Amino acid sequence: MADHLKSDFIVEEKISIGNIPAILFRPKNKEGLLPTAILYHGWSSNKEFQRMRGFILSSAGYQVIIPDAIYHGERNPLKNYNLENAKKYFWHVVLNNIEESKIIIEQAVSKYQADPARIGILGHSMGGFTAAGVFTHNLDIKALVVFNGACNWNYFNQWFKGKGWVEEDFEFEEEERVSTLDPQNNLKLLKDRPILLLHGDRDGLVPIEGQRIFYSKIKESYDNPKRIKLIEYPNLNHFVTTNMMEEAIYWFYKYL
Repeated sequence: MADHLKSDFIVEEKISIGNIPAILFRPKNKEGLLPTAILYHGWSSNKEFQRMRGFILSSAGYQVIIPDAIYHGERNPLKNYNLENAKKYFWHVVLNNIEESKIIIEQAVSKYQADPARIGILGHSMGGFTAAGVFTHNLDIKALVVFNGACNWNYFNQWFKGKGWVEEDFEFEEEERVSTLDPQNNLKLLKDRPILLLHGDRDGLVPIEGQRIFYSKIKESYDNPKRIKLIEYPNLNHFVTTNMMEEAIYWFYKYL
């Protein structure tokens, strides 16, 4: 959202949660506790690039918090986000986001009127990895939406290595911890919790097959299959579309 675009109905505010710079959107003049969505950006992105998505979600009635990840935005950004830096920092950023989610949620409740019983989480690309990890390991979060991300982290790592972009025996520094936290390896923590997966079937950066495997495995455990959903978008690469945003809002209407 350009700086000159303002709304009589939405308040936008730059905030700091601990040492985490963030943008907060909230519906104006709405009293009491607020249903709140935490939105995570992708690799090479930042909170400012997600403003329009935050504005759209807030227009639908949600308070939205968009934090900067480390090495992005205002937090010592990298000079470039090439393959070498992705190999070095990608999982470190995701895992750090998961750690920092605790203070973001705590302060959303204590300082920003977030309803602790109505907190949802979503993210695109690397932000989708983050959102999936945060949701898996925080049972108080009510709903998850993943745009072109991954809930099957091991599949993504194996695919990445199989592309020939790294030497055959390459291991990410945090690989053991990634495996421990991988949503695919923690399905018992996810049973019957509302999860919406939105993914282009021509995604060249985060392959859809990992989400297909995750979905096919987890849906077997759901007592209510309507609470887990995978929507594939034909011929779509690594983008978030208007239709995806609409599906996310409907999902939060139902489950947040």
